Amino acid sequence: MAKTRLSRETLLPLLAAHVLENGLNDASLRPLAKAAGTSDRMLIYHFGNKQALVAALLEYLAAMFAASLDSAFPPGRADTRRACVEQVLEITGQPAFQQFFRLWWDIVAGCAAGNRAYLQAAGSIMDMLLQWVTDHLPADDPDPQTGARLVLTQIEGAQMLAAIGREDIGKGGLSALET
Repeated sequence: MAKTRLSRETLLPLLAAHVLENGLNDASLRPLAKAAGTSDRMLIYHFGNKQALVAALLEYLAAMFAASLDSAFPPGRADTRRACVEQVLEITGQPAFQQFFRLWWDIVAGCAAGNRAYLQAAGSIMDMLLQWVTDHLPADDPDPQTGARLVLTQIEGAQMLAAIGREDIGKGGLSALET
């Protein structure tokens, strides 16, 4: 049986599975290499350095999240901004998305601690999600860029509140959005 040739493309799914299961706290080179069935030197060979590896891994995971969200989101655009928030919260509240949110809170904690790689990755993830929201707002939204910022802020806040057991506050805040 031929051994799969290692490349960034073959390593990223293995690394992503490990990080989704174990979080970013175990994202040092040796555990990542072990999860991918290779050595830490080979990871450096393929990614250049640990910071580039983390950046590529987080970009890959963000794309996985967006694809999962796209496949679960109803076809077409939401009828209102509020409907967009409600649909996203309903979808991302499902168990299949919880691993992404555990990872997201690791990234947020790293950002709060000033981790440059996490700050850069989080900025890219937010840009991607902002575009995703813009693309799913009603076609007749009077100001899609501002609306997407409002919707994304509502989603992120509601998800954080749900993570600390205060989903009621996040859901209650939806009344501020048009129906």
